[in-house]
Amino acid sequence: MVKTKLTRRQFVSTITAGAGTVIIGNAALASSSSGTAISSPAMKIITLGKSGLKTTLLGMGTGFSGYNRSSNITRAGVAESVIRNAYEKGVRFFDCADSYGTHTYTASALKGFSRESYTLGTKIWVSQGGVPEPERPGADVLVERFRKELNTDYLDLVQIHCMTDSGWTDKEKKQMDILENLKAKKVIRAHGVSVHSLEAMQACIGNPWVDVVHVRINSFGEAMDKSDPSLVTPVIEKLHKEGKGIIGMKLIGAGKFKNDPEKIDESLKYVLDLGTVDLIIVGFEKPEQIDDYIARVQKNVKL
Repeated sequence: MVKTKLTRRQFVSTITAGAGTVIIGNAALASSSSGTAISSPAMKIITLGKSGLKTTLLGMGTGFSGYNRSSNITRAGVAESVIRNAYEKGVRFFDCADSYGTHTYTASALKGFSRESYTLGTKIWVSQGGVPEPERPGADVLVERFRKELNTDYLDLVQIHCMTDSGWTDKEKKQMDILENLKAKKVIRAHGVSVHSLEAMQACIGNPWVDVVHVRINSFGEAMDKSDPSLVTPVIEKLHKEGKGIIGMKLIGAGKFKNDPEKIDESLKYVLDLGTVDLIIVGFEKPEQIDDYIARVQKNVKL
């Protein structure tokens, strides 16, 4: 993951045009809205596999306890302020989904910032429940609505949400084809899947359609596809070797040990040391949590 040790001597004055990054020796960090480099390993610019998407190592998940178009931050009335605070502190990846209900809040929070300076990921819900309507329209209809809600001409990443079936690549072929067509038209830049079973994850292996995969990973097997992480990590490694972008979620066990600093550190170190997870997302609920995780990544990342 982060291989280059960063020192002040490595800073140079070249700002990557339109990318919200500052070149630092052989590495890159997110920049603030003023163009000043945000010097933290958490803000190192990574590439999500062969997708071409570049963003920060640390991203923000907006759907903690998300379901039926709401999440903890929308219910608490802090979604816009926390998302904006995350951007101002250097976070450049924002993970949304139709079922989280955070599109409009994300758009409001990021209003005024260059669209090219941040990466938007969202997800379509195709299963029963999850969103209020019983209908499941095509991905083209959904993406058009998402673009309006997020106030953007294009989406960086659109994924099929919460797949558990080993045969999802056959069952969702129609949606996959629509997303592939939208990618060809440059309406979206990449597509993929969020998996919630080991079988669904294994179905991604060897599938060229999958650009990016959300995987559940922590050192304790909490809220994961298997309670033994050693059964999951070889699959993640295979996907990584194929060039698929890997986004790690559930690092703190779906919040189970969010109040246990030692477990948080152990899990962060475990995931960062794997070398197969490109991006980690955390469902921040308060501004102080953003500072805390930036510091924890700095402490636990392998330089």
